[in-house]
Amino acid sequence: MAEVELRDVTKAFGSSVAIEDLSLTVPDGAFVVLLGPTGAGKTTTLRLISGLERPDKGTISIGGRNVTSETPAQRDVAMVFQQYSLYPHMTVRENLAFPLRSPILRTPEDEIRQKVHAVAEVLRIAHKLDNKATALSGGEMQRVSIGRALVRQPSIYLMDEPLSSLDAKLRAELRVELKRIHADLGATLLYVTHDQIEAMTMATHVGVLDHGRLVQFGTPREIYERPVSLYVAGRLGLPRINLLPAGLFAGAPAGARTIGLRPEHIVQGAGKPAHVVRVEHLGDQTRLHLTLEGHDIVTLTDVHTDLEPGDTVAVEPRNPLYFDASGACIA
Repeated sequence: MAEVELRDVTKAFGSSVAIEDLSLTVPDGAFVVLLGPTGAGKTTTLRLISGLERPDKGTISIGGRNVTSETPAQRDVAMVFQQYSLYPHMTVRENLAFPLRSPILRTPEDEIRQKVHAVAEVLRIAHKLDNKATALSGGEMQRVSIGRALVRQPSIYLMDEPLSSLDAKLRAELRVELKRIHADLGATLLYVTHDQIEAMTMATHVGVLDHGRLVQFGTPREIYERPVSLYVAGRLGLPRINLLPAGLFAGAPAGARTIGLRPEHIVQGAGKPAHVVRVEHLGDQTRLHLTLEGHDIVTLTDVHTDLEPGDTVAVEPRNPLYFDASGACIA
């Protein structure tokens, strides 16, 4: 595995700037998730690292080697896409072996058999090796797609929203699998998504992108608890952070325009009266939808609460975040 470093990288497509002065270090062995909405520059960043695109400015290094002018094959990276990109007429075994038979790798057949079997065991698809790709479920096809990358053992794995086309149950299962694979292999992964749950559950580090700029980089906990801006605060957390006028509660610091309250940072039983609009029982948690002086609030309450729509409950903030008029967090 290898550390990946981007320094002052800019990439434009015509008059549209996709990435601007991006500096990012993916530590050796880390699982880094780039998080942001459509158009934030996530996929462009992956394509720049893989060599599928060339930067207009800046440098890209892998393992301490400047690869900015190298081809994708020279960079020793493997990419997993949202779509499965399998050969439908081939078996799972043949799909997994295909990258190893490239003229560049020239892997001996005995070694191919060993690597294919090892990866199939890791992905728990060894019993499917002789099945055609078209006979697999969506989750199994994506496992094979991931396996085509794993079998190569490259310097870094690049993954472009590989779980987004799967249903919720399969996404949850493969999140666990990818985290297990990362731990077992000690691999370096750079994974892009707009799904905050994937970022929170899998990443060792999260980079938040906004219109091609990296606005914050840190552990999921750091970004969740200490976001640098309103934008970053809104990218992590489910239910989303409550953003309210700073003067709604006492104690706002000078210059504060907005108070940010995570659902778990709202204490019930004291403070201002709020009206219950809806109660969501989700099994492992119960969400309260409230209105307070015309403002909507979502918080958490006891799983077995007796509260009902129309009830009144007193609430007050605990450990709030404050933001100024520009959206920057006030320390």
